[in-house]
Amino acid sequence: MERIYIETLLKEKPQKAKLTGWVHRINSLGQVNFVILRDKTGVIQLVMTKEQLENLKLETPITVIGKVVENPKAINNIEMQVEDLNLLGKVYDSLPFEINKKTIQAKLETQLDNRTIALRRPNIRAIFKIQQEIEEGFKTYLKSKNFSQIHTPKIIDSSTEGGSEMFTVDYYGRRSFLAQSPQFYKQMMVGAGFERVFEIGHAYRAELHNTWRHLSEYISLDVEMGFIENEEDIMKLEEDILNYIFSHLNKTCKKELDMFNITLEENFKIPRISLKEAQDILLEKFNKRSPIGNLDAEGEKIFSKYVKETYNSDFIFVTEYPISKRPVYTMPHESKKEVTRSFDLIYKGLEITTGGQRIHDYKMLIENIKKFDMKPENFEFYTDTFKYGMPPHGGFAIGLERLTMQILNLTNIREASLIPRDLKRIKP
Repeated sequence: MERIYIETLLKEKPQKAKLTGWVHRINSLGQVNFVILRDKTGVIQLVMTKEQLENLKLETPITVIGKVVENPKAINNIEMQVEDLNLLGKVYDSLPFEINKKTIQAKLETQLDNRTIALRRPNIRAIFKIQQEIEEGFKTYLKSKNFSQIHTPKIIDSSTEGGSEMFTVDYYGRRSFLAQSPQFYKQMMVGAGFERVFEIGHAYRAELHNTWRHLSEYISLDVEMGFIENEEDIMKLEEDILNYIFSHLNKTCKKELDMFNITLEENFKIPRISLKEAQDILLEKFNKRSPIGNLDAEGEKIFSKYVKETYNSDFIFVTEYPISKRPVYTMPHESKKEVTRSFDLIYKGLEITTGGQRIHDYKMLIENIKKFDMKPENFEFYTDTFKYGMPPHGGFAIGLERLTMQILNLTNIREASLIPRDLKRIKP
């Protein structure tokens, strides 16, 4: 008999079935005993004899064959009366913490130290089902709009976007770096004729932060689009992508979203406001001073509450960041002195995206590199493409873990990373 998943059994309700999974809970009552079996799709109650229960421990992997019957008192109103039982593995030690209770009575650090055990909990594993479908929605939408998926190098030759925050790599005796983003490469691919590209890949930031919102290794959802009018095209694209992702999650992850009591809005519009306006509102209404050219973490939270109350939106595009606070490739605003055609997207009090229009003119890009006190010859691998007709273009990057965290209202970004890497953690 071929094994089926519990989820399939609950839908099809066959008279007899074969299931495999882990022993999630044991309730021994003597001659008749109840065991909760768990696989990746759900849980079901098994009815076993006293003899079948021998040598059975929590988390033992088993396979069972039995009769499927309705029982209003059972989980999902269905149970299996086990006729045949086989142990598929052994449990040699007690668990570092209990995983079959309503909540885990263990600190996050302990859970992360024993990540593969914590992930056996359906509600923790649900985070990564949702994350999987975020990626799927992102990819599906962009492919429908004629974007090409690319994969760019993560080992690079020069510290192009800030050497103090980059990890060094010994590359056959040469000093190299782990890429902070695919930024230069995705722009080059626009110029190479792809026009519209996206990438889902790892990025690395050697930031000396150990906070609820920082990771040293994270997954970046990157987009770059050619032949645009300005940054407004890029913001509209991201708005459309997020609407599609939320609709996709409502269809594919209802069970998982329900575990977190989350209902995702669809067909929303994201308001826009300049950085200067945002800083003025924070100062005038909340007596909150902002750092020059930015919003700090506290400011993002306060301003998001204001946006929610004023616009009934969980999102806000903050635009027109100053030239001095944006990367060298960012397009200056032609009619507004000292600001750029760039933006951040803040979601529920956390910046999840930076993006904007890029400089596409070769001579302008070279001059801007010089203004930033950099040497143009160090960037020839990147700038050479701009000599041969680069179209107006722009893009953005979404931090996958940050987006997941904010969708589910998690309290720490490590919860949204399968096996996180941060300032102190390089194991398991």
